Amino acid sequence: MFRERRRVSTLPNYIILTLMAIFALAPILLLVSGSFKSTAEFTISPFALPEELLWSNYTTAWEQGNYATTIRNSTILTSFTVLFTVALAGLAAYALSRLNLKGGNIISFYFLIGTGVPAQLFIIPLFYIWKQLGLINSHAGLIIIYVALQAPFATYLLRSYMVALPQDFIDAARIDGASNVQVLREIIIPLSWPGFLTAALVVGLFTWNEFLFAITFLPSPDLKPIATSLYAFQQRFGRDWGLTNAGSVIMIVPVLILFLLLQRNFIEGLTQGGLKA
Repeated sequence: MFRERRRVSTLPNYIILTLMAIFALAPILLLVSGSFKSTAEFTISPFALPEELLWSNYTTAWEQGNYATTIRNSTILTSFTVLFTVALAGLAAYALSRLNLKGGNIISFYFLIGTGVPAQLFIIPLFYIWKQLGLINSHAGLIIIYVALQAPFATYLLRSYMVALPQDFIDAARIDGASNVQVLREIIIPLSWPGFLTAALVVGLFTWNEFLFAITFLPSPDLKPIATSLYAFQQRFGRDWGLTNAGSVIMIVPVLILFLLLQRNFIEGLTQGGLKA
């Protein structure tokens, strides 16, 4: 009797979760299905299953989109952006959460505001500044921009995570004579690694998928990242949707695999850190 009541009470939850799963997976399934269609078939029946699997879409998209080069460039941009952002944000978050800085709450609030400012507002003046500094058409110049864009969010997230850490461990380390650097290295970082992983994943996803700054600050085809490969399938009076879908699948597969491998740590860091502001 109790089991039957429990099944009835949890039935709405399963219905809601099923609908959310369909809502999340349907675009991906349509994307994969469309990647095996020709442009004509996609135009006639965009939501139907392909009549014939055109595997050639992937090879054509790989060559036409120059993915061998753009994947390498995106890997470079993402790796260095994540490294520098997490390092700077970790130091800033530690200072704001554990060093009792004067005005620390105001600075944290400033970082929170910084996460909501649209980057498009300053892209034109930034372009002229970068041109004067010789940073146009340079991976280093774009990495600096990405770090500046993502550092406020990463700092705020890591600060929220570090604030929730037990103070007893830090007090015990200071009694033993540990310096601020030792406390950070031996206590804060090991206890905060889910937060660092979450920040790294969010920053990495942003960098991997970013298009506007990449197309603006990297005009050279040899330096463009993977997000700009989709631009290669644009035609004069239309777009080859079969190649576009195939290129999109190539673009999201590495990110999807990484997220599936680290999803438990990502959710743990986001819930334990980001929700404890």
